[in-house]
Amino acid sequence: MQQLIQLTVDGIAVIRLQGDLDHHAANRIREDISQAIYQGSVHAIVWNLGDLQFMDSAGIGLILGRMRDLAPINGQTVILNPSATMQKIFQFSGLSKYIWQGTEDEVIRTLGGILNG
Repeated sequence: MQQLIQLTVDGIAVIRLQGDLDHHAANRIREDISQAIYQGSVHAIVWNLGDLQFMDSAGIGLILGRMRDLAPINGQTVILNPSATMQKIFQFSGLSKYIWQGTEDEVIRTLGGILNG
């Protein structure tokens, strides 16, 4: 599992995941991103799943947990470019309304406008 977490000046965490997202990887990401949320430096998360091959229930739990962390500050969550199989998983989990297809730049511009607007 490879991960890259990038924080924009607008407080948007872009998390790019590659490979397999299992419970070991989910725990590492959870620690990193939760700390940034609680410190007040993250107000939105973009989960770029375009290069993710596999995700188990720990991945869904990771995303749901960070949504819960963002809720008190009305933070935003975007699931970007999941595979067709993952889209079905998100539909069954009630998360399909958070799915976007497009580029990171488009999402960051849109979220930046919402957060600063």
